[in-house]
Amino acid sequence: MKVALRFIQLNVGLAIYGLGIGLMVHSKIGIAPWDVFAQGISHQTHLSFGIASVIVSVLVLMAWIPLKQRLGIGTVLNAVLIGIFADIWMPFLPVFDNYAANVAKFVLGMLIVAFATGMYISSKFGSGPRDGLMVGTQQALGWPFWLVRTMYEGTVLALGWLMGGQVREGTLIFAVCIGYLMQTSMKLFGIPLKKRK
Repeated sequence: MKVALRFIQLNVGLAIYGLGIGLMVHSKIGIAPWDVFAQGISHQTHLSFGIASVIVSVLVLMAWIPLKQRLGIGTVLNAVLIGIFADIWMPFLPVFDNYAANVAKFVLGMLIVAFATGMYISSKFGSGPRDGLMVGTQQALGWPFWLVRTMYEGTVLALGWLMGGQVREGTLIFAVCIGYLMQTSMKLFGIPLKKRK
């Protein structure tokens, strides 16, 4: 695939990802751990959710320095654009009083996030900020990857909740489902997955 087409794919993927995040936040039934953290910062600072999300991504990228992770242009654009796209989408999203409709909106957002992840990763412009943080930490400490991920996500979830971020059933739904959905998305976009020996 030519570089220009891959760059377009990257940005479309990030825009769609922002839509998915916006749908989940807008449903108000809980969100993913890192988004709980961003939402907590948003509540404490009165910044928009999207700008708070950008701040979180920049803090994560700063943690890449001692871990000696290499930035790609996709990494930087991921850090900056997803939050901005979420802010752009949210005013246009429908508001539902019905609980079932909000659950459906959350699930749609989660499906979109998984699809968009495969789209932007397959553009091959670099990993997302959080992915690089977890991989770098795992390589530095030699801990199992699941333990590193649990450590980070548990910490940001707790901090976000203490700052007023929303932890509800959507948070659990995301935790249970996102791994399988992202794996499916990566297969769809032809991203090779490591198999156990």
